[in-house]
Amino acid sequence: MRITCDREKMLAAFQTASPVAPARSPKPILQNVKLEAATSGTVIMATDLEVGIRCEVAGVEVEAPGSIILPIGRFGSILRETGDSVLRIETEGQGIVVRAERSEFHLPAENPAEFPAVAEFAEDKYHAVSARLLSRIIRRTAFATDNESSRYALGGVLLELNGDKIVAVGTDGRRLAMMEGPARSVGGHQTGDNMTIVPTRSMHLLDKALADGDEEVHITTRANEVLVKSPRATIYSRLVEGRFPKWRDVFPKRMDAVRIELAVGPLHSAVRQAAIVTNEESRGVDFTFGAGKVVLTGRAAEVGQSRVELPIPYDGAAISITLDPRFFSDFLKVLEPETTFGLEVKDADSAAVCQTDDGYGYVIMPLARDR
Repeated sequence: MRITCDREKMLAAFQTASPVAPARSPKPILQNVKLEAATSGTVIMATDLEVGIRCEVAGVEVEAPGSIILPIGRFGSILRETGDSVLRIETEGQGIVVRAERSEFHLPAENPAEFPAVAEFAEDKYHAVSARLLSRIIRRTAFATDNESSRYALGGVLLELNGDKIVAVGTDGRRLAMMEGPARSVGGHQTGDNMTIVPTRSMHLLDKALADGDEEVHITTRANEVLVKSPRATIYSRLVEGRFPKWRDVFPKRMDAVRIELAVGPLHSAVRQAAIVTNEESRGVDFTFGAGKVVLTGRAAEVGQSRVELPIPYDGAAISITLDPRFFSDFLKVLEPETTFGLEVKDADSAAVCQTDDGYGYVIMPLARDR
């Protein structure tokens, strides 16, 4: 194999693919990336057998097609430290040579035939969704999952692709985040009643691989795997096994709850201030709504007490609820500070429900007051 490549474009593809490779593995070849160069295009790939990624590399001139295995640490350092704009990479004997204008590196090479195959996207049934929307969906749901739980299904994001809509849900049992948006079904693709639970790690990798803008992303699901093709990369992931909670039952349909419109930025500032004096033993913050304001109170033994007021458009009877400020802050920081959302509260024992006008919903379970 012999290619000439744009260093920055190779580095961008390398940085997208390399995080998939495991730091340790009983199969050492997986701790590398594989580069395949052909006249039809050049691809850099990585896998840990649970997740795989194929990244298209732009700016490559292929003089002799072929495949090579590249060590992540040293090849990554070459890409970052070499200041030249063009690199020449080729096989030489039993090794690899990387040449820049004023530097040259010789690296050992493993047999590319031993690298496991990484799935390609060749499906004719899938859902198409904009990259911008999918990125927003991931950032608004993946944080609410729980990789520490013995309930494996909570360690991923549930994807429902039915009709011309995508719904994503993440929960750790104490809070739940849901986002929905438009998605175009191609070839009649749908998940139906299947539990398509994508590992949280795979969702984060996908977010990093998405291009900015409104390009289409294609998503297809199988019995135990999902394939996602973006303009930059194709990601394969095995699905999380287990039954996901009946999330629709978590969103209460209650006529007696009070809905208050709140601004994200000022409320986030107030939550952070009130949380300053909380700790692990007393982590809750009391929210009291009424008389045109919300009063946030935090306190912890041997730490202190906080009281923060914020004007709000609610003059009804006082409603108090104790919430974990970390969970509230997680919701607020994925929204733009200048936006508003609706907060539904009923009483101290009922969940708080947050909703935006673009299909995002978030439920926080209250804490006991005798914490």
